[in-house]
Amino acid sequence: MNLPEPVPMNYSTLLSDIEKGLVKIPQFQREFVWSRDKVAGLLDSIVKGYPIGTFILWKTKEELRSIRNLGNAKLPSTPKGDFTNYVLDGQQRLTSLFAGLKGLKIEREGHEENYAEIFIDLTATDFDQIVIADVDEHPKGTYIKLTDLIDGGAKLYKNFPEKFHERLDELRDRVRAYTFSAVLVRETPIEIATEIFTRLNVGGKPLSVFEIMVAKTFDAGKTFDLAERYKKLVGELAEVDYETISAETILQTLSCILVGECQKKHILGLKKGDVVAGWDQVVDAIRSAVDYFRTSLHVPVSKILPYNALVVPFAYFFFHFDKKPVGKRQQYLQDFFWRAALGARYSFALESKLAQDIKRMERIVKEKLPDYDYTIDISPKFILENGYFTTSRSYVKAILCLYASRRPRSFSNDAAVTLNNDWLKQGNSKNYHHFFPKAYMEKSNPDVSWDLVNNVVNITIVDDYLNKREIRAQPPSKYMHKFAGENKKLEETMRTHLIKLDQYGIWEDSFQRFIKKRAGWISRELQKRMISRAEDGKQALNFEDLDPAEVETAGTS
Repeated sequence: MNLPEPVPMNYSTLLSDIEKGLVKIPQFQREFVWSRDKVAGLLDSIVKGYPIGTFILWKTKEELRSIRNLGNAKLPSTPKGDFTNYVLDGQQRLTSLFAGLKGLKIEREGHEENYAEIFIDLTATDFDQIVIADVDEHPKGTYIKLTDLIDGGAKLYKNFPEKFHERLDELRDRVRAYTFSAVLVRETPIEIATEIFTRLNVGGKPLSVFEIMVAKTFDAGKTFDLAERYKKLVGELAEVDYETISAETILQTLSCILVGECQKKHILGLKKGDVVAGWDQVVDAIRSAVDYFRTSLHVPVSKILPYNALVVPFAYFFFHFDKKPVGKRQQYLQDFFWRAALGARYSFALESKLAQDIKRMERIVKEKLPDYDYTIDISPKFILENGYFTTSRSYVKAILCLYASRRPRSFSNDAAVTLNNDWLKQGNSKNYHHFFPKAYMEKSNPDVSWDLVNNVVNITIVDDYLNKREIRAQPPSKYMHKFAGENKKLEETMRTHLIKLDQYGIWEDSFQRFIKKRAGWISRELQKRMISRAEDGKQALNFEDLDPAEVETAGTS
């Protein structure tokens, strides 16, 4: 590897190289320019000859995604055959300098900032702030725009008293003569260049793998821009309520499909040509995976998906099997989903587990049943002991997926309940309702543990109006009696929520009976969706065997 070397650059060379496309800013970060006040402070240091830090430049013929325009300045592509010097450290300073010295207008934080409005105070000494952004309190004729000072010729002097002429010359010469400190890293691989960038920016926001891959895979000739492709994909997924699939998951999917592994080193090692060539097929596989979740597993929104990472193995399957899975393949896929969801599969060591699960998907493609090295407990007792309701836990999300797969209907009119990602971000979502309301339980059953009241077994999926205005803190017997008069199909409606009105203690407001019976039905429904194995069966418990005393203590273990 070539060692970094110091390369001092003067003012005119640096600006000229930016305007020629020889020095470019890779688009690693979103905010590129400081406020006018902060830029004025930086330029004040230059006027006074103070050091402003070292720019780290990476010299390469690789083409990265970089800033094409900076406000009203069009930044050209690097001339063909020339090296580009990408700024690895000093992006904020360099773009801010360029904006201030060229007087650009740039959209910043929702408004247009005019960097031509930076001035030199001709009355200031070197102990004062010479470069300023506000001249409201300065008399006319005592200040000059920085851009006018730099670019103005002999005619400039006639606008100012003679006592300022020498000062004008001095300050202009200081700017033009300023030497910037730079270090050049020559022709190293992008992985090393971005590692340098990351280490240099330890005090700021770390550079993500996605940001590196956006820069690395940019191909102007093939109009491939990973950031734009991802944005387009998210737009498509938003139309089916799956827009929360992250960029990280997309890269893991891409890497698993292309090389069978998805650790950071594998993703960064992907070749640009392979990513560009394979992108469309990988995206098709992701679409198929999402379609499978929605139509075969009936998980209508991504917010209740136990893990984003489930997209990876399922997309891998559909990349290698582009037909609708039926028969054994369908059974094996469904079994895989519920085992991963209920088994906290991706809670740690994600990348290595995805690599293992890719092998399992290869068996399913061949219509062979995979082996699993972990067991699943879906007994009613385990559900009650481990179902504390929070939308951050995969086990709870899996049960929410079960509820959603039943296509729940409104208590009041049997209409389909609409689920929305925006409503499902937290446990107090508009769609989540405690069937035995929390306020009612606190008042009428204060001895029941809060963990049991707030168990997912006591959660139903309803619409906002029903939850907040119709039910509130009423006991189930009261609000369900009201709905019985409005909804002639109420018994059938409640079955979509895994609740039997006449058997689950609803009319008697029996929380213990309700929680026991519903936990049993949830357990049986999960059993239907999984392929029974002896190691799982050892943990099974028939719902009728659950002792009432165990129900009372289940939420506290």
